[in-house]
Amino acid sequence: MKNQDKPTPIVEFKGICKAFLGVKALDNVSLKINKGEVHCILGENGAGKSTLMKILTGVYTADEGDIFINGNQVDICDIRQAQELNIGTVFQENSLIPHLTVAENIFLTREIKNSIGLMDWNSMNKECIEWGRKLGVNLDPSITVNKLSVAEQQIIEIVKMFSRNPHIVILDEPTSALSDSEIENLFRIVKEMQKQGVTFIYISHRMDEIKTIGNSATVLRDGQYIATIDNIKEIETEKIISYIVGRPLDEQFPGREAEIGEVIFEVKNLSVPKVLDNINLQLRRGEVLGFSGLMGSGRTETAKAIFGALKRSEGSIYMYGEEIDIKGPHDAIKHGISYLPEDRKEEGLFLEKDISWNVVFSSLHKMKRTNLLDMKEEKRVVEKYKTQLDIRTPSIRQVTKYLSGGNQQKVVFAKWLYAETDVYIFDEPTRGIDVGAKSEIYNIINDLVTCGNAVIVISSELPEILGICDRIAVFHEGTIATTLDRTGATQEKIMHYAMGGDISG
Repeated sequence: MKNQDKPTPIVEFKGICKAFLGVKALDNVSLKINKGEVHCILGENGAGKSTLMKILTGVYTADEGDIFINGNQVDICDIRQAQELNIGTVFQENSLIPHLTVAENIFLTREIKNSIGLMDWNSMNKECIEWGRKLGVNLDPSITVNKLSVAEQQIIEIVKMFSRNPHIVILDEPTSALSDSEIENLFRIVKEMQKQGVTFIYISHRMDEIKTIGNSATVLRDGQYIATIDNIKEIETEKIISYIVGRPLDEQFPGREAEIGEVIFEVKNLSVPKVLDNINLQLRRGEVLGFSGLMGSGRTETAKAIFGALKRSEGSIYMYGEEIDIKGPHDAIKHGISYLPEDRKEEGLFLEKDISWNVVFSSLHKMKRTNLLDMKEEKRVVEKYKTQLDIRTPSIRQVTKYLSGGNQQKVVFAKWLYAETDVYIFDEPTRGIDVGAKSEIYNIINDLVTCGNAVIVISSELPEILGICDRIAVFHEGTIATTLDRTGATQEKIMHYAMGGDISG
């Protein structure tokens, strides 16, 4: 008996090449994706993952190569053509229109109309609420998107895509801003849609997610095809990482020998109406303090209130035992406090400016020679951080919006490292960062505290919080429910307090 032919792949790339400003982002990439599977695309920041997906969705056009859908060659010249081919996408950076409502964003260009041609807002609102329920969240269809958090906006993107009933779904870092319960609901929906024959292309740097949801994978490195993994669940994580980075990775959470000293930073009775209530915390020299909690628990709001980006109604902030007056971010920087925001696109970067400009802008006083900027010093500094953080770019004069999401995150990191403050607040510092770069970020945090600085890390990844923090402040509904020492902390304990569990539990 002859072996049956393998089924035709639902998606196939052959010899795909793409260059930007003479630099190859993709170099002769070929791969196949079978119907009904979750196929993971793996690689470091700048490996070409998002570029390949943007070619599949018509955002970019390949310089060379062919794309086949169900065995038929297709030319995808724009996003509308991709949608006509039933391809849906949730990219890492959201594409929502801020001043429109949730319902208006979800049904943009495909509004439901009643029998006389008028907008049927009742039907659209009901569908929004129903999809939110499936994802385990309460959606308000009438609220404008600019009033939502990054995580809530990510959920809207997912609802918008699923509501189009796509056959091929691209999820590019879909969980980077979601809580554990929201991730569980997303994966439940993915598995349900798989049973209906929907194919998923999944991009993530989180190894646990890849193992949980993935069936197969393709690894890219520096724009080139490296390997195909037929069964992602059976291969060791260390082997996957070695494919991705091209070398064995050292310990995931490197140890450190920082000596924790005296209190250098303190917050007393900090409150923001309807957001934060009586926040008290201390931060010691050489210490990493973690902020953990569910979405909306007050972690990011506390950071913004400290930094002066969110106006507090009461409360005092102290540096080295003396009260300081922070009315805005400029005051915070002046007093030695820096803040790497969760939303790098809106709050951390000037996307139309180049890398060099973004790195030095907040610390221009360090670049001045008389009344002029020292251009040689600027180049030296920015090249140093480009190398140290492995920012993948042909030039420090590259416009920042053309970098991958992970490399944009590294630029924000470089900006605050150059500021050389005493207290660093890092809000989701490894969001969208690949496994190799995560280790580099952890080493930098270790270096900062070893040199006597103090660091606050806000993270939704519990293994990260447990792996790099000395103490963990657990937030619940705008308050600090408890503070745990790392030696006695577990994921179960953190979740117990984050969900409002009794302090004695």
